[in-house]
Amino acid sequence: MNRPLPPASGTVAAYPRRAGASEHEIASQEALALRLAALLGRRFVPDFRPTRHRGEPAPYYVPDRSITSLARAAKLGITRAADLYGGVTPHAFVATKSITHGVLDAQSRTPQGWVRRLAGDLREVVLRGFSAFALDDAQRAGELMLKDGPLRLKPADANAGRGQIVARTPQELRAALASQDPALVRRLGLVLEEDLTEIATYSVGWVRVGKLEASYVGTQGLTPDNDGVSVYGGSTLRFARGGFDHLRALELSDDERRAVDLACRYDTAVSTAYPDFFASRRNYDVAIGRNDRGDARSGVLEQSWRAGGASIAELSALQAFMLSPSLKTVTAATRERYGKDEPVPTPQRYVYRGEDSAVGMITKSGGVLEESNGRI
Repeated sequence: MNRPLPPASGTVAAYPRRAGASEHEIASQEALALRLAALLGRRFVPDFRPTRHRGEPAPYYVPDRSITSLARAAKLGITRAADLYGGVTPHAFVATKSITHGVLDAQSRTPQGWVRRLAGDLREVVLRGFSAFALDDAQRAGELMLKDGPLRLKPADANAGRGQIVARTPQELRAALASQDPALVRRLGLVLEEDLTEIATYSVGWVRVGKLEASYVGTQGLTPDNDGVSVYGGSTLRFARGGFDHLRALELSDDERRAVDLACRYDTAVSTAYPDFFASRRNYDVAIGRNDRGDARSGVLEQSWRAGGASIAELSALQAFMLSPSLKTVTAATRERYGKDEPVPTPQRYVYRGEDSAVGMITKSGGVLEESNGRI
């Protein structure tokens, strides 16, 4: 006798998804949704569309981007962090790295909803830099910054380190700005930030799925993509069951403790500035390195309130905590490699392997590290 399917309230959907998402992005989103369905005891619904499920309770959503409209979130049935894996922001720019810095001066253009006081609240937890929503404002901010050393130009919507340009001279700055899309800069912004050397990038985060909660700190690695450009290559993360207080109770290095402190202060400042924002997944990239003069510098680079590079590790850790109620800490990792030489991951770690239309051949995997050899 066939059992009836669970009601729609017991479902998980890999939705919304941006138009034009590539094969590895779709596979990653669906892999997360499948794991979340297992954690929540729900059924994954492939190819979900709201129009096909009118009148049914909303699923648990796994969007591939932050939902950047409170109205759109409400229309989907998302009113609280427990309704999705990710976050909801009141404006599109709030979901980008543009909020990490203030604009140059009172004459600089800003989008509707911009909270100017946030820059002051974040000044001690981020690197030196500015955000700009017009190319001429970016030019003025960049010329000021170049007096103290090289700067890094960062498109607000880019990820995995792509699209960033280091400028050392006014001529290089002008060339870098000429390559930017003015309309995109007006909508989402552009970041100009001091460039660091001898840099280590830490990932600090917190996630809650159902009754499961974990926090973590770890480091990111770079790898060459199919064009030889250094991009995100994975993370190795140490998890604590519970929130940031539980993470701080672990034996952390000074740099790890510093990264956690900066991320928590950033999170508090942003949540205060934009009280309508909510998220079940909060991830912060924190840089610790030296500037052009050799001075030690540290600061939060950006936030991620959506499914990201560390997500498979997050869900693997939550699964370990669910299966072992006495387990208090675990280490998990993600791995992304380009080209055909990377071996096929084991089925338990597999996320994607194939020729992707956007980035070429890529292999993605992740899971809990084996204690004996640190492999995933």
